[in-house]
Amino acid sequence: MKEPRSAAPAFWFPVRVYWEDTDAGNVVYYAGYLRFMERARSEWLRARGIDQAGLLRNERVQFVVAEAQIRYHRPAHYDDQLQVSVRVREQRRASLVMEQEIRRSTVDGERLISATIRVACIDADNQKPRPLPPVMAQGAAT
Repeated sequence: MKEPRSAAPAFWFPVRVYWEDTDAGNVVYYAGYLRFMERARSEWLRARGIDQAGLLRNERVQFVVAEAQIRYHRPAHYDDQLQVSVRVREQRRASLVMEQEIRRSTVDGERLISATIRVACIDADNQKPRPLPPVMAQGAAT
């Protein structure tokens, strides 16, 4: 699969489209792509040794999607194998701006979705923004 153009390498996570992901026409329901991208971001954190449950339990930190801009290029269908990318575009004090793509797992890696997602760091108790924890700030750039 060809990697999208960028200076930083992307993290890629495989996803298979299941029956439950599709509508009556066997096409992935538009909101389903958001779940695929969320899974990839969670696995990106896990690959960097960042434990979201531990951050919640020990530091009372949560991450929420504050903004999502999505472009739908082509549909995915039942039983397609996909690759979902995560790349940090910008790290702010209390949020990360990420670029994500969903591509078909084929030789040409046809792009299906492109998105920019801003994930905010919040205090789990008062739901207000807070700075990224040190482990997150260190791991985000890679």
